[in-house]
Amino acid sequence: MPIPSKQELKTWAENYVALWNAGDKDAWAANWRKVASGEFRMLDPVGTPEKVGFKKCCLDSFDLFQANVQFRIPDGMLFICDNEVAWTLENSITTDGKTEKHYSVETYRFEADGSVYIRTYYRVPQRTPDELGQMFQTYLPE
Repeated sequence: MPIPSKQELKTWAENYVALWNAGDKDAWAANWRKVASGEFRMLDPVGTPEKVGFKKCCLDSFDLFQANVQFRIPDGMLFICDNEVAWTLENSITTDGKTEKHYSVETYRFEADGSVYIRTYYRVPQRTPDELGQMFQTYLPE
């Protein structure tokens, strides 16, 4: 698989948000596989144990978070340079009947072998008994 073109990465980024927000897991997964058919590695967030594999890096996150999280890339916050994508992502998280905005910085490096390396940066919520704390206890067990 050749390194995706700038246009392919732009389309992937736009579809990443749109398909996630629509809750279309199959289309969201297919969107990923158009630009990354190989191995997945992810630090989410940086400083936590590395996740490896498409299921761990993408599908498990979709299953756990999609019902509570909507994404938006604010204007001017998407950067595509060669084989890498970076963005600031606005995460609207609804838990316990309340919606709050949180931000993450995320980078994606796409390689010629079809692999992708993901690094994210965000403040990890406290491990509290509320809904958000429980989601992160599942996602990042101690």
